[in-house]
Amino acid sequence: MADFYVGKKEYFPKIKKIKYEGPKSDNPLAFKYYDPEKLVGKKKMKDHLRFAIAYWHSFCADGTDPFGQATHVHPWTSDAGTPMEAAEHKLDAAFEFFTKLGANFYCFHDRDLAPEGQTPAESEKNLVEMTGKAKKLQKATGVKLLWGTANLFSNPRYMNGAASNPEFGVLAVAANQVKAAIDATIELGGQGYTFWGGREGYMTLLNTDLKREKDHLGRFFALARDYARKQGFKGVFYVEPKPMEPTKHQYDYDVETVALFLKNYGLEKDFRMNIESNHAELAGHDFFHELETASALGLFGSVDANRGDFINGWDTDQFPWSVYETALAMYAILRAGGFTTGGLNFDAKIRRNSVDPADLFIAHIGGMDTFAIGLEVANRIVKDGVIPGFVKKRYASFNTGDGAKFEKGGLNFTELAKIGGEKYGSLGISSGKQEYLENVLNSYLLGL
Repeated sequence: MADFYVGKKEYFPKIKKIKYEGPKSDNPLAFKYYDPEKLVGKKKMKDHLRFAIAYWHSFCADGTDPFGQATHVHPWTSDAGTPMEAAEHKLDAAFEFFTKLGANFYCFHDRDLAPEGQTPAESEKNLVEMTGKAKKLQKATGVKLLWGTANLFSNPRYMNGAASNPEFGVLAVAANQVKAAIDATIELGGQGYTFWGGREGYMTLLNTDLKREKDHLGRFFALARDYARKQGFKGVFYVEPKPMEPTKHQYDYDVETVALFLKNYGLEKDFRMNIESNHAELAGHDFFHELETASALGLFGSVDANRGDFINGWDTDQFPWSVYETALAMYAILRAGGFTTGGLNFDAKIRRNSVDPADLFIAHIGGMDTFAIGLEVANRIVKDGVIPGFVKKRYASFNTGDGAKFEKGGLNFTELAKIGGEKYGSLGISSGKQEYLENVLNSYLLGL
């Protein structure tokens, strides 16, 4: 196998295989901290982090915003004739990028991989054809599909939702599209399938039957799950929480909301969370909170790695750069047992004015280095045991005696109240030591 893949045309001719050169390197096209073969604990970095590239932002986004036209003129679309020819060129460019960067996984929407046709049948035909081409490139390069999904939000028919749409016909068309996307995911050996409810929600309750829409959404998920299982899909289904944008209120608001939804419709055994940092911020949480919550509920699965902008209150999908945030994220992930079928998918896009072809590599290199640092810090936190030990000690009163009886269900409420009546004095006046723990975290981040 070649050091990297090049199809009929090399789309990034000035860029060779990205290598690890260490922290002292001043080469912007080299890893400073991500050393894929380095052991962290008992696993290699690449196996801890399982980096994936988001097909949509990296190869479909063109820099368009509400106030201006495209600024990224991609050669894989500008030099192509038909939409299917453009799709094939884009696929070649993507696998060249994956292999030059050294990413082992990728993720896609159906409409990223293949153009939408005039009818559902034509759309599926296009997807089947492009799936076959992607499968050949996966075999040639060793790159794998982390998860697939369907774009149920771009076409105008989905302006009022897909599975929660008030028109049955739209829901049925969505099912046709998801069926084809699941088939493609299975054919490509995808380890998961993701549902993002881009427009599954409402703009106003004045025209919305909220219960009915949620019931339809729950039934849609169950039917899709059952179909995939019958086709032999062994992977995990993910729901990606997001509170708003493009709708005013989305039914997958945050991890707690999705957890209740899954349990309410009997989906919790097959579904997990795909958690995005930027979406956590929009929900009024931080990334660490959402990861810990999913882990506590037994629903942690995968991650869309990006960040928002605290000044701009919308989904900016920027590349991660805060080692403080990635250290806490990787601490939560390690404590959850690490990734199994999931990974770190860079659901992030270069900025509108980042027009150098190298910028796409530089952005991913920075994100990968940032998570590599986070992994090392998190591993040190776990290994040294100072922070976990403090937390364990803080809850020590539940380990023995009446506290242990309470946790195990050995006390009724009268007995519990009686014990409380006998307690007095300085109870509850023990320090949480927040500042101390934050200083400890800083010492790890600084490598002291």
